[in-house]
Amino acid sequence: MRQRVCVEDLAILLIEPSRTQRQIIIRLLSEGHILKIESVGSAAAALELMATYIPDLLISSFYLPDMEAPELFARMLEDPRLVEVPKMVISSEQHHDKLDAVRQSGVLALLPKPFDRDDLERALTVTLDYLEEEELELEDRDIADVRVLLVDDSRMARNHLSRVLEHVGIQHIDQVENGALALEQLRRHEYDLVVTDYNMPVMDGQALVNEIRGNPAYVHIPVMMVTSESDASRLSSVKKAGVSAICDKPFEVDQVRRLLRRMI
Repeated sequence: MRQRVCVEDLAILLIEPSRTQRQIIIRLLSEGHILKIESVGSAAAALELMATYIPDLLISSFYLPDMEAPELFARMLEDPRLVEVPKMVISSEQHHDKLDAVRQSGVLALLPKPFDRDDLERALTVTLDYLEEEELELEDRDIADVRVLLVDDSRMARNHLSRVLEHVGIQHIDQVENGALALEQLRRHEYDLVVTDYNMPVMDGQALVNEIRGNPAYVHIPVMMVTSESDASRLSSVKKAGVSAICDKPFEVDQVRRLLRRMI
């Protein structure tokens, strides 16, 4: 059953060091009928505020006076009350490694600077899709019986993906950090779906897909890759190896729902 969430009901915490930028973003949010907006200028101020105020969505600039957004998200992960807070990053950063750190941190959307109202509305739609819990209805089985193996070296990314899977009704989720550990799990347990990252230490996503597709015991298992990898030739190799679906990081939650419905 879907729990409806309206954009007007969202309580947002905005972290933006620039007073001018804060005013611009607040104006755009207000034009979208969002009125519950708290704003601060630093990560420390945000953490202090979140001691008593848990937002429905955290919107943060990448560069803050006291730390960068991925470090803030890592600190939030240490607080059980803040683990499930959806996050969005606004940044003019173009460096691949910096952007990859954001994508791996489990953000719902990554908005470039400058952005317009349409960009913000699309990002808010992604947030609403994430907050709405809609259980998948399968033709021949109960979604609660589906077993998923989640493979990602980023703890933040694993937590985010796990919450998305739980929102669609999946209850049995095992998590490991790389492809080698995933193969050990596959030898011990039966799974209906493998969700994996591409870039991981020890054994990456493509090597894992090759092992799964080359083993008669696992060849039937659907594999969905959720990755920030942008190299076209690498992704082409993954597709040829037999991956069932590929999603970008950050991904649209509704897209994941559709892919899960098709694969399981």
